[in-house]
This record gives sequence, structure tokens and C-alpha cells, in this order.
Amino acid sequence: MEFIKYETDGAVGTITISREKALNALNSQVLEELDQTLDNVDLDVIRCLILTGAGDKSFVAGADIGEMSTLTKAEGEAFGKKGNDVFRKLETFPIPVIAAVNGFALGGGCEISMSCDIRICSDNAVFGQPEVGLGITPGFGGTQRLARLVGQGMAKQLIYTARNIKADEAYRIGLVNAVYPQEELLPATQKMAAGIAMNAPIAVRNCKKAINEGLQVDMDQAIVIEEKLFGDCFETEDQKAGMGNFLEKDKEKKLKHVPFQNK
Repeated sequence: MEFIKYETDGAVGTITISREKALNALNSQVLEELDQTLDNVDLDVIRCLILTGAGDKSFVAGADIGEMSTLTKAEGEAFGKKGNDVFRKLETFPIPVIAAVNGFALGGGCEISMSCDIRICSDNAVFGQPEVGLGITPGFGGTQRLARLVGQGMAKQLIYTARNIKADEAYRIGLVNAVYPQEELLPATQKMAAGIAMNAPIAVRNCKKAINEGLQVDMDQAIVIEEKLFGDCFETEDQKAGMGNFLEKDKEKKLKHVPFQNK
């Protein structure tokens, strides 16, 4: 891997897009390496992933304009599909993925962050979909995910105007979950990831699946998806241990409050 670094710490894996001289811009090689890295994550060990960019200036500054500038219509569509396939794999990855957005998240950078379950950013983060200023549309899911996250009106405004927004506005419109000083970003993300990793892994995976799949259908179909995934948790070791521990603690708590009787 030339542009992707992958590290693990217990049950948390961290993927770093490391193309710092190009502000971590996405070209075909980066997308291919990211795809391979996701395939190589050991899902028997890793329970949560962090995605971030190398350096303190940029998360992902966008797709590589140098590579895109000479594409034909067919090549442009193929490049869009390559990005969409990887981002969709990230979005539907069995375990939660947290984007730690440090600096620029423009175009493809904003789009890849939206493919993650949760976005946390540094106070110097900048988000935007500037594609129309370059004569193209967002091509890696931006027209679809942004509208789902912040609503149609706000998404259309940001995309049509090609205006970048800072961290505080991204938080205000619901694009990010939290904003931290840059030096606190990664520790805060690691703490959240570790907290997720401590919870029952089958339950967490099923929650992700229920939310993602349920949002694609109407409520009547969505609750059926939830019922099946809810039922799927039963008879697992996680469920037996989790409920057993709760009942044991509850029993101990009640025993402590039984009044002492002197006979």
C-alpha cells in the first residue's frame, strides 16, 4: 500500500488516507488501495473502524482533478462507478465506521465522510461540494447522501452554490456529530470507537443493518427488517451474557435493599 495506512489497537482499526502532498486527494490508486484494505479487515477481531487523513491540513481534499480533467464521458462514468462502489462498501461495511475529519473535506472528501456512520471533525474542518464550479456534478454519492443527511433544501443550496462551510456550520446543519480542537480530534474519536467496540458486536452490527436498510423502505417494511434483526440477536452468547449480567446485578441490588429483620 502506497497511499493507505492501516493500524489496529485492540478491537479498533484505523485507516489513514496518506497522500499528504496532494492533500490526500482521491485518485484511482487510492480508491483501489482503500477497497483492498476494507477487504483485509479482520471482522472477527475489529469491531469499529476510524477513517482519517494524514497531516493536519486535509482529511480528503477531493477527487484528483488532474486525473479527471482528460476523461471522456465513458471514462468519467467509470470513474464515478469506481468511487461509488468503494464508498458503498464503506457505507454497508458490517461494523461501524467513524470519520475523523481533520481539515478539508471537499468533493470526494465530503462524500467519503458521508459514507461513514458518524462524522467528527476538527475546528479547522471545511466541507463542501464544489463540483459545479468545475463543470461537473458530485459523482461519488454527494447528490444522494447530502440530501439524506441535511435535507433537500440545504443540500441543493450547498451543491448549487458550490459554497464551502466551516466546522461550526457543518455541526449546525447536522452534517457532523461533534467538533473538537484539532489536537483532541483523534483521541475523542478513538474513545468513541473503543466505547462502541465494548458493546455486543452482533447487536451493534444488526443495529447498523437495521438503520441502513430501514431508511430505504417505508415504515411498514422497516419494522419487519427490525423485527428480524432483533430476533436474530437471541440465542447468541452476547444476548445470554448481557441479559444474564443485568439480571444478576438487579438481583444483587434488590437483596441490598431487603430490610434486616431481627428474630
